[in-house]
Amino acid sequence: MKRCYKCGQKAVVFLKHHRIAFCREHYIEWYLRRVEQTIKEFRMFGKEDKLLVAISGGKDSLSLWDALYRLSYSADGLYINLGIGEYSQKSLQACKNFADKRGLKLHVLDLQKEIATIPQIKEVEKRPACSFCGQLKRYYMNRFARMHGYTVIATGHNLDDESATLFSNVLSWNIEYLARQYPVLPESDGLVRKVKPLVKFTEKENALYAFLSGIDYVEEECPFAEGASSIEHKKILSQLEEKSPGTKLRFYMDFIRKFHALLGHKEVRLRPCSLCGEPTVSEVCSVCKLKEKTNLKTLSSLPNS
Repeated sequence: MKRCYKCGQKAVVFLKHHRIAFCREHYIEWYLRRVEQTIKEFRMFGKEDKLLVAISGGKDSLSLWDALYRLSYSADGLYINLGIGEYSQKSLQACKNFADKRGLKLHVLDLQKEIATIPQIKEVEKRPACSFCGQLKRYYMNRFARMHGYTVIATGHNLDDESATLFSNVLSWNIEYLARQYPVLPESDGLVRKVKPLVKFTEKENALYAFLSGIDYVEEECPFAEGASSIEHKKILSQLEEKSPGTKLRFYMDFIRKFHALLGHKEVRLRPCSLCGEPTVSEVCSVCKLKEKTNLKTLSSLPNS
């Protein structure tokens, strides 16, 4: 029987790649301390910052918001309602329940009021839903944060997400994306600083924290995520992790500490979109182009007058 390394009580968690076991109380303590250490290691933000946490209703984002709340950071939540039927309804309710229980402020942005739902956009867009969905979420998160005076946007990207993204970018040797893959993207030209405090935590570790902290979260994956290449990359890395615990953490952190700085940082010249004013590399941003395409589809479906 495993014993908690700190108090000697019966352990409920054993982390193979850390070779350490914890009881409930000391796992939560370890988790919070590790979040704080990650924030300080990468100089993500301070107590004076006004944080906006991107909330999805899943284990990662809710665990992050809970941890920041317990660590006494000023953090509000933003849920973007994607309009994906029952999945979005359940996710929104989980976010509301979480915020109400802790007395936290939750903002809700309805994508349908801004442009259209993800299913509606999928009818006019050939790209995979995950591609344009991520683009839309980044756009509206940044816009909302700027409009409401938030200095930092925090997301719940975990080690599985980041190592899979790194794996994909290495396979294609996408230098531009590799150069931008870092736990902190600094503010610049209308872009609010973005941070990922959970980059050292696996999905399992976040799920354990959520479970042991009594956080009710949505377990279902987004129905549009089925078949995504990132899922296959996660499976491959998980197989390596099973044979050699700690592989994912070493792969990601060695890249960050040993290789990332060698790539340099190519400054991208941004300018305000001529239609919405958000930062973009071209005259009209990709979201405004997508909005125009969606509007044209809506108009063409109307009956002739």
